Amino acid sequence: MNKLQPNNQHHRGLLQSIARRAMLERGLHPDFSAKALDELERLSGSAASDGKPLRDLRDLLWASIDNDDSRDLDQLTVAEAMPNGKVMVMVAIADVDSFVKKGSAIDDHARNNTTSVYTAAEIFPMLPEKLSTDLTSLNLNEDRLALVMEMEIDTDGSLLDSQIYRARVRNHAKLAYNSIAAWLDGNEEIPEAVSSTPGLEENLRLQDKTAQSMKKLRHVNGALSLETIEAKPVFDGDQIQLLEIEEKNRAKEIIEDFMIAANGVTARYLSAMKFPSIRRVVQTPKRWERIVAVAADHKFYLPPDPDSKALEEFLVKQKVADPLRFPDLSLAVIKLLGNGEYVAELPDGDAPGHFGLAVKDYSHSTAPNRRYPDLLTQRLLKAALNGEPSPYSKNELDDLATHCTEAEDAATKVERRVEKSAAALLLESRVGEQFDSIVTGASEKGTWVRLLTIPVEGKLVKGFEGMDVGERVQVQLTSVDVQQGFIDFKKVGSFKN
Repeated sequence: MNKLQPNNQHHRGLLQSIARRAMLERGLHPDFSAKALDELERLSGSAASDGKPLRDLRDLLWASIDNDDSRDLDQLTVAEAMPNGKVMVMVAIADVDSFVKKGSAIDDHARNNTTSVYTAAEIFPMLPEKLSTDLTSLNLNEDRLALVMEMEIDTDGSLLDSQIYRARVRNHAKLAYNSIAAWLDGNEEIPEAVSSTPGLEENLRLQDKTAQSMKKLRHVNGALSLETIEAKPVFDGDQIQLLEIEEKNRAKEIIEDFMIAANGVTARYLSAMKFPSIRRVVQTPKRWERIVAVAADHKFYLPPDPDSKALEEFLVKQKVADPLRFPDLSLAVIKLLGNGEYVAELPDGDAPGHFGLAVKDYSHSTAPNRRYPDLLTQRLLKAALNGEPSPYSKNELDDLATHCTEAEDAATKVERRVEKSAAALLLESRVGEQFDSIVTGASEKGTWVRLLTIPVEGKLVKGFEGMDVGERVQVQLTSVDVQQGFIDFKKVGSFKN
């Protein structure tokens, strides 16, 4: 954690105005339309179940695990021990479609933005908060409609069988990643929310053990052990006090591995039901030859053609050899892999899969309160389960996939834009200082570096000739522009340590 002394302006208000302007510049709506708000007023507190069969699973030990401050709860999890060491993992996903109908004004807003945009100063939710944090959120001690992905997991972490159905569920414990991870690692006492719920401790330990076996198997199959530094500005009132680094942990891995499995189950179910779908894919790495060169700098040989298992072997080796610098190597590899995208897929199609996760069939389905592709997938699933025709044609899904990719990229740019302005605020008083850094981007548009001591990225405006991703360089901070989010450096030397 790096504490920096910012100047004495009202940071939050300044960053809010920057965020709203960035939203508008990228075609995203910062506010809901009058028509959407009017629809919202008319929504009542409980969704009709449309008369289709529902299982009553409210008595199962469902719990949510999310960020400390999360209020839009999309999923609950529970596990049950089975004979011969097998485990039944169940994931319940909020039935958002019951409230947000295709073609409604609220749906139009969600369709335009395609995602909730999380900036340091303000969150721009994809759905109005009355929905995303209340009516469609799987809140503590509330009965909710859900889609359940039920997965039978073998002792080695492999998926033996799965089914999807609709159910009524109830969240019995609202848990947070950091405290659950600290308890699972033996560093902290059991959280009160766990100890006060009979059977939940045992259930969470079973979930953790199962998730770890699933993760291990994915990595054997070539899933990549990537670990980047995510920095989040922390406010004291209206002032930014520091950039706090968010790290992976055991509790996050429970949710990550269960959701990856659930997303695969969803994609395969839609194919089996002869429905089109929207897949999330990361195609063959864009700059594999540069990844090979980065590995060679670390005395590791990668084959000339993309190979996720070989890349994973290199990453695991480097994490052990240099854990402190591993996030910087990860960041370089992620930039060279290229971005994920959405593609529409016919039931018998052959979408390329997700290179980084080493999974072939992968949809986004587990966060319908905050991602539009997940809401689309939910509508497809419900139609398939109800024996109804697909609510979307392949052509519609093609257009939506392209739009969702573009809008998600726009949302990411807004988030980064505000992060950069926040970082610029914190660095204003440090112009002239020198820092160690790593090159994170190199193209015609410019060369970018990230500092190793403070989680901040900026542009190398002088001395960038011949630099490429993954190289280390000593830089001097030459200027910052808070309004533009510019942080500029010049090269002053190289370093090897």
